[in-house]
Amino acid sequence: MIKYWEFEDAPLREKLKDPTVKEVAKIYFNNETRAYRFSLALTTVKKKGSLRLKECGNDMPLATWKRYLDFGVAVGLLKHEANVYSFTDRYSKPFRNISIYIKSWIDDGKSEDLSVLFATAKTGRQQQRRGTNTVENPIPGESPNQ
Repeated sequence: MIKYWEFEDAPLREKLKDPTVKEVAKIYFNNETRAYRFSLALTTVKKKGSLRLKECGNDMPLATWKRYLDFGVAVGLLKHEANVYSFTDRYSKPFRNISIYIKSWIDDGKSEDLSVLFATAKTGRQQQRRGTNTVENPIPGESPNQ
C-alpha cells in the first residue's frame, strides 16, 4: 500500500533535499529484504543506464533479477524494450509527487551503500529447496497398486 500522505507537498520538499533509493523501495515494499532486492535492481539500472538480464551480477539469482526488474516495469518505473531495461520518463498523474521524488533520485549522482540502507535485509542467496520423497518406492518388479 502506497502511503500518499508521505508525498504531499510539504513532506515532499523535505524528502527532495536528500533522495535515497530506500524511500523509493519503501513506497512499494514493507519487507526489508524485498525492498533491498528491488533497490539493488534499480541502482544497477541507474549505474549502467540500461541493463540486460545477462549483465546482471551474481548478487541474486537470474530469476530474482527478472522478477524485480519486471515489477519495476509493472509499476511504471522501468521500461523493457528490445531486451533492455531502462528508466522511463512517463508517470501517471496520481503519482506526480512520487515521480518527482524518483526523478530527483535518478538525477542525483551520489552513490549509495545498500548494505547500510538495508542493514536487516537478508542479502545472501537462498539455499536450493529440495523436497523429500514422501512416497515409499515400490519393490522392484511389483506394481504400486498391489
